[in-house]
Amino acid sequence: MSRVNRATVTQSLSVSFTVGLYGTAFGAASIAAGFSLLQTSLLSLLTFSGASQFAIVGVMGAGGSAISGIATASLLGIRNGLYGLRMAPILKVRGVKRVIAAQVTIDESTGVAIGQEDLGTDAMKAGFWLTGFGVYIFWNFFTILGALGAQAMGNPSAWGLDAAVPAAFLGLVWPRLHGKFEKGLAALSLLIAVALSPFISAGLPIIATALLAVAFGWKAHS
Repeated sequence: MSRVNRATVTQSLSVSFTVGLYGTAFGAASIAAGFSLLQTSLLSLLTFSGASQFAIVGVMGAGGSAISGIATASLLGIRNGLYGLRMAPILKVRGVKRVIAAQVTIDESTGVAIGQEDLGTDAMKAGFWLTGFGVYIFWNFFTILGALGAQAMGNPSAWGLDAAVPAAFLGLVWPRLHGKFEKGLAALSLLIAVALSPFISAGLPIIATALLAVAFGWKAHS
């Protein structure tokens, strides 16, 4: 294995384990929201999009409908389709392999792949596949551990595990708030979501803030 490939493998495995470990929080949050172990595992196996998964259990756990949960998760998952457009000309996959690539097209696999751009197309492909499969394996493994741990505790809400969803979203968003624009949008979205929560169904405040993000983005690029 060449020096470039070793560097790519090291970065991929590091990202995979770190992100996969976060699946523990999802497993615990899902059980706290009233989902079964099987439902929790299937969400990680089939949906495999951290933010969308947290959205589903957060909305439905708060009493929202399945439609609200799915709509919120879908809005958060749109970005994965954009990642697919970026990666398609690099991966050049077809048939079943294309379906598999779509499943592991996430923030981390795309980010690591793009980070190898200076090393060439082969390194980008390696970064994508290694990170995608790595996160998938670790995320699902730690999801089960988190869910089993939450079940062993008895009543999850008694241990404060119902706070895992908002804490998880804060952990996802916080590292991305670099400039005044991002911080201002986050603060305004928070205020609007809190203000709307007593008056509309669970999940709808998040959808409302998503529309706000679209408006901000349109204004910033107009």
